[in-house]
Amino acid sequence: MKLLYLGYMVHPKNIRRVKQILPFVAFWLIFSLVYSLIEYGIIGDLGHYPSTGNLYNFKGNLLFGVSVCLIVGLLQGCIEVLWLRKRFIHQPLWVKVVLKTIFYLLFISFFLILFSTLNSLINFTEGDINFAFEELEKFAGSFAFWSIVIYISVAIGMAILFSEMSQHLGDGVLYNFLFGKYHRPIHETRIFMFLDMKGSTSIAENIGHKRYFNLLKEYYADMTNAILETSGDIYQYVGDEIVVSWTKRDGLYKNNCIRCFEKIHYAIQQKKEIYGNHFGTVPEFKAGYHIGEVTTGEIGIIKKDIIYTGDILNTAARIQSQCNSYNAQALISENLLDELQKKEPIDCKQIGSLTLRGKKESIQLFSVVFKN
Repeated sequence: MKLLYLGYMVHPKNIRRVKQILPFVAFWLIFSLVYSLIEYGIIGDLGHYPSTGNLYNFKGNLLFGVSVCLIVGLLQGCIEVLWLRKRFIHQPLWVKVVLKTIFYLLFISFFLILFSTLNSLINFTEGDINFAFEELEKFAGSFAFWSIVIYISVAIGMAILFSEMSQHLGDGVLYNFLFGKYHRPIHETRIFMFLDMKGSTSIAENIGHKRYFNLLKEYYADMTNAILETSGDIYQYVGDEIVVSWTKRDGLYKNNCIRCFEKIHYAIQQKKEIYGNHFGTVPEFKAGYHIGEVTTGEIGIIKKDIIYTGDILNTAARIQSQCNSYNAQALISENLLDELQKKEPIDCKQIGSLTLRGKKESIQLFSVVFKN
């Protein structure tokens, strides 16, 4: 319970950043161990490198290599996630991988030379700096050095490609595929929000489809922080509609699922002048919420995906479609209202009911009243 509480003490965006940085550390640690074992397999009981004559110590090199790679992996992860990724956000994937690999290779080569010198001073040359530089010069001019550079390039490229693919597929999706979390379908309780732009058809006709597409890009980009800050997962983009999902625990914590709508509304209002100047309109939207059990699993042969199935999705979509009828910003089901935290109550009023085809009992609908 203490760990769970601590997890909620940390901001969701920071948790996400840590999760994005850790794979770089893991990649470098794995590559370091593999390289050390291959090196040991080649050199064996020899006490020196055959190509250079430099002294070789497996245990010392292993410990030193792992330590260095942990530091380098952490540095690369921090630089990538906190700074460099934003600089290449509009570039094609191959440009990102190539240019970032060159950047990191130059950066890491500097550290490789620095740490090699320190390693010689500490383990082999007894502090004789002149001898250490001689050893470094022999090492840098050998094929062994350039084989390490090539190996590092592969490690960098793999780490960047993994990071970009993970970002493209969505947080956690690549890990779920990799570790087979949903290889066999599982049942879980989730919250869904179907959020739709109002009057999207007329907007597209008025401003043209190209400008409308740019409007959608801006619109979805401005939602991102709100979704991340409330621990939501983007399930689907369907034209002008976005489907956001939460685990029951994350969605109910501080009523994250409802606060997400509020934060999105605030983000759009903060940029209403920009929308007005660029597109001649400020997007408005409506949302439908529901909670229930879904079956989650991998599907597809040519193209794999992780999907949710269950009545909850159809119901949430139908609830959202009732927003226009009741002139409501957001409608939630009675099922979800009963689950929301009472410590931070949501201002709601009962507004009607929804009867689904094939269902005997109707679903009571409540309109969420947001404070301006």
